[in-house]
Amino acid sequence: MKNLLIPLTIMLTLVAAGCHDWIHELDLDPPSPPTGLRTATGDNFIELFWNTNREPDLAGYNIYVSSSYDGRYEFIGTSGRAYYADERARNGSVYYYAVTARDDAGNESDLSRDVAYDIPRPEGYDVMLADYRTMPGAAGYDFSAYAVVSYDGKAADMHYEYFNGVAYMNVGTDTDIQDVGATSSILEIGTAPSSGWSVTHDVRLVVGHTYVVWTWDDHYAKFRVKTLSPGRVVFDWAYQLIPSNPLLKRPAAALRGDRTGAD
Repeated sequence: MKNLLIPLTIMLTLVAAGCHDWIHELDLDPPSPPTGLRTATGDNFIELFWNTNREPDLAGYNIYVSSSYDGRYEFIGTSGRAYYADERARNGSVYYYAVTARDDAGNESDLSRDVAYDIPRPEGYDVMLADYRTMPGAAGYDFSAYAVVSYDGKAADMHYEYFNGVAYMNVGTDTDIQDVGATSSILEIGTAPSSGWSVTHDVRLVVGHTYVVWTWDDHYAKFRVKTLSPGRVVFDWAYQLIPSNPLLKRPAAALRGDRTGAD
């Protein structure tokens, strides 16, 4: 509801002069809190998306972040549209977000009520591994170091093999792997599965398929095959820095919940 706030002396003067049309209401009503807040994770950044407010006097949005769901939310920036990229987010840290809407009069809404959090994680593109029989020193990959390593080294989380016309990715007995199917990009698989791991600790590789690895030291990773040949495999990958956390790429869809505001 609009509120009337005019000094009494001015009001009496205007009334006495018969100039009622000069009296106008001051806008003290804030916009509605934004809805539909969701995130998409990158390598040292997080993207935020939400539904556009419909108020005709909408001026923009303020963005807030916290280290916990019920913690204090700090202002980090503004946006003129329903999008914001937090490029100060760092891999391996958890970020909770809220957004407010503001109007031309400077009124600001309450914090958005969606539960929106994410964890940036490292990723890589066009990594090439060789067949371990022909180039053993370039056949393994260490997700924690983002590096190609020897297939039989302690650091290798997996290694490439081409045998009898079939391409394989192999892991040790203390590591798990599985094929999660065809994907259009590495970004599609947001969470590691909880079951379905290969009992033989290897998978047949198919171009366009994404695979999830559960490493020996309790980290999750994924890779997507781009090209295959007898001598090499080329893939994109992403890796979760937080142990036991299955989030690999947060898709742009948030869980729903209720947040009453910052402390």
